[in-house]
Amino acid sequence: MNRLKYILLTLLTVLLVTVSFSQTALADKQPTLQEIYQVLQTKTFVDLTHSFEPNIPHWKGFPNEKVETAYWYKTGVGTLGSGFFTQRYSLVGQWGTHADPPAHFVEGLRTLDEIKPQEMILPLVVIDVHEKVVENPDYRITLEDIQTWEIKHGKIPQGAFVAMRTDWSKRWPNAEAMANQDAKGIAHYPGWSLPVLKYLYEECKITASGHETTDTDPGIAISRNDYSNETYILGQNHYQIELLTNLDQVPEAGALVVVSFPKPKGGSGFPARVFAILP
Repeated sequence: MNRLKYILLTLLTVLLVTVSFSQTALADKQPTLQEIYQVLQTKTFVDLTHSFEPNIPHWKGFPNEKVETAYWYKTGVGTLGSGFFTQRYSLVGQWGTHADPPAHFVEGLRTLDEIKPQEMILPLVVIDVHEKVVENPDYRITLEDIQTWEIKHGKIPQGAFVAMRTDWSKRWPNAEAMANQDAKGIAHYPGWSLPVLKYLYEECKITASGHETTDTDPGIAISRNDYSNETYILGQNHYQIELLTNLDQVPEAGALVVVSFPKPKGGSGFPARVFAILP
């Protein structure tokens, strides 16, 4: 019996040492940041951002952007003389492709400068409903759309950035086409639905979401000043991105998204630069 115990203890010790050695070996094989960088250089990058300028589509209550030349190379506009080019911009934070932090709608929640860098490089999930939008411009994304994605690709990953593809960005920069108003002034463009947002943020624990239209809520809702979906997202202390583009050039799953924006102290919103890295 003692000999049997000795053999079992010896085998257990060998097994533990082997497992420990294997774990150490696996840890040693993790790629360095330089190796990750080299891999990224072999990938395709897709810009998901509109260039912004005066007269682009924007929320009805915002003033237009103004751009002035403060200094010019040769003419020496300004007091410092010639030698460089500088512009002065006057615009609201929610201009062009932009970031909405929680404080945009909810007093006391996070402002732009409080969004962590870890929240700006995320797995990209694209829910494609563009064909349904062709048939119905008032389309609201449904839980069935999410289930269809998950049947194909598995559970939506925790921490993901979920983008709704509608191809509405193909109407850019035509403001009338983006608003798509009828004779009574009611806007008709697609949007999110509350059941979907609750599933994504509360069950899947995603980090952020985005869309191609000027608003989170569909145009019909916005026409009656109903911003309940945007209020929900920002009220969860998460940020969102509006007016994305080129979602037709990225896969539904497997890509990464990089969301970047300036860091104004107490910022309520700002134009963003968003791009995808394809698998």
